[in-house]
Amino acid sequence: MRTANPALNKKTFANFAYTTDTEKMTIQGTANKTFIMLLLLLVSAGYTWRLFFSRGMEDPSVVVPWMIGGAIGGLIVAIVTVFKQNWANITAPLYALLEGLFLGGISSMMEAQFPGIVLQAVALTFGTLFALLFAYKSRIIRATEKFKSGIIAATGGIFLVYIATWILGFFNIHIPFIHGSGTVGILFSLFVVVIAALNLVLDFDLIERGAEQGAPKFMEWYGAFALMVTLVWLYIEILRLLAKLQSRD
Repeated sequence: MRTANPALNKKTFANFAYTTDTEKMTIQGTANKTFIMLLLLLVSAGYTWRLFFSRGMEDPSVVVPWMIGGAIGGLIVAIVTVFKQNWANITAPLYALLEGLFLGGISSMMEAQFPGIVLQAVALTFGTLFALLFAYKSRIIRATEKFKSGIIAATGGIFLVYIATWILGFFNIHIPFIHGSGTVGILFSLFVVVIAALNLVLDFDLIERGAEQGAPKFMEWYGAFALMVTLVWLYIEILRLLAKLQSRD
């Protein structure tokens, strides 16, 4: 029962024993809370989006502090949530609001450069979510141990590449090809999108198991938070892939 999502692992739902049905996590409850988080994300994303198109096109610096604050704040809140799962009813909505500030800023900048790209990225993200949910529920895709191991290994490799890119950037050293809009860069982004998408399957599996094992009610917020982490990553990677494709035109 493993997942590459750092918010979900084999110990996430361990050692929970509750006696009444009202105290237990449900899949429907997790879905409802995921919807609430998406709404919160859209609210804060709308703020930085409007800020950019009203003032940021002439002076992007007005949006950058909100983006940086959202990204760093979201990371801090995510780490806290992973270690304090019972705080998720507070930290999960806060994470959605903070990530919205970042996503609204980066999305507006991308939209200004490539008109229509955000709508495409949103449609592809949610299309992927529902397609994989259908495939999982109908057992077309099964979260077997080999499947999980492969996704975990691939996600770990991507993470190491991104960390290496970030560290080398301080020394003005750039990893060639993979971040460009050439064939290698596009294939790399496509690979990352596929791996990000398949992480959703692992998340569905672990949330389902948590509900079956009678995890406490607050874990609905934690499950929604975990799904949001994957969805945010997937959206960013799709946005990046579309930008590479459009820059070739």
